[in-house]
Amino acid sequence: MASRAKSWVEYRTPNWVQWCPGCGNYGILTAIYKAFAELGLDPARTVLVSGIGCSSRTPYYVNVSGVHTIHGRPIPVATGIKLANPELTVVVTSGDGDLLGIGAGHFVAVGRRNIDITIIMHDNAVYGLTKGQAGPTLPAWIQTKALTAPNIQDAVNPLLLAIASGFTFIARGYAYHTDKLKELIKAAIKHPGTALVDVLQPCPTYNNIMTAKWYEERIYYLDEEEPDYDPYINKPEDFKEKMPAILAKAVEWGDRIPLGIIMIDKTKEPFQRRLEKLVPGYLDMPPAKRPIDVDGKPIIDLLATFKDRVIET
Repeated sequence: MASRAKSWVEYRTPNWVQWCPGCGNYGILTAIYKAFAELGLDPARTVLVSGIGCSSRTPYYVNVSGVHTIHGRPIPVATGIKLANPELTVVVTSGDGDLLGIGAGHFVAVGRRNIDITIIMHDNAVYGLTKGQAGPTLPAWIQTKALTAPNIQDAVNPLLLAIASGFTFIARGYAYHTDKLKELIKAAIKHPGTALVDVLQPCPTYNNIMTAKWYEERIYYLDEEEPDYDPYINKPEDFKEKMPAILAKAVEWGDRIPLGIIMIDKTKEPFQRRLEKLVPGYLDMPPAKRPIDVDGKPIIDLLATFKDRVIET
């Protein structure tokens, strides 16, 4: 779009962004602007990938390459982009419905691979774009304004699912605390592996239960109130010692909700390095850098490639 900001220094919400007044997406967008600016990311080498939902408009409002995919599919598309060109910074920005509903299988798969991408989950517990149905993270027996009866399904816990799937960076932030959220996004992008930032996001239009007031009465920051909490897994032996405390924070919900870095696992190498062991030279010559022609002529003869597949009629 022609109206995109020309510089990260100009990180401010454009006046043509179209979300409901007070939407948490504005805070997440502001945090993304600040994080990208402070990291000094090259817009030409940064990619935002989204699925479907209110949050998935984000790539339109950021001055980078943007890919707006189909419902539940931003993670496999981001995976393909990162594997094709490992030098790119690839960030997924999508909602809990997109990532943990139809996209849940891809969420699990990317954790197993530990691909070096960052996933920013806009977690408002409802399907805002389609008028407020219960989202995967809405707790059981809560009835938001668009529901005709209380939700009778248990919520998916993004942090626990990420731990079980093999994510190596797991954090939780809050949409209206943009400076705190910005720091979590920066840390996630710098982490060499699959990173999740679960962002608690009020939806003032459809989620009239988990409001800004509701969150702000409950959230607290681990680095402020529990400075001795250690999220780092530096060696395999740390899992046995530290995982009970990590799991306790991952499931803590209700009167108290922890924010900050929940876990950083430094014991696993990212997928790109695993591929390099299997395919020597991959990192020096990934698919995006491989030549496709010589002197203007394709190096692959497609007719020869598909010759045996042609059926004579």
